[in-house]
Amino acid sequence: MSKNEVLELALHLKANDRFLIIDELLKSLDKPDKNIDDIWQGEALNRIKAYDDGKLETVSEEEFFNYEY
Repeated sequence: MSKNEVLELALHLKANDRFLIIDELLKSLDKPDKNIDDIWQGEALNRIKAYDDGKLETVSEEEFFNYEY
């Protein structure tokens, strides 16, 4: 069955059933990747160290939420 056939069938389902299919498809894409997790952990540790060393420029919460783009 082609993806177009699957899509056509899915579009005729009740909204709740379509939602359940979408939810399962999204879950199937959200798989842990140790390599990416390790990269982000390293980045987080580097940022914490930079903050602790006073090398990271920060702004207050108020400045952040009141910033106009």
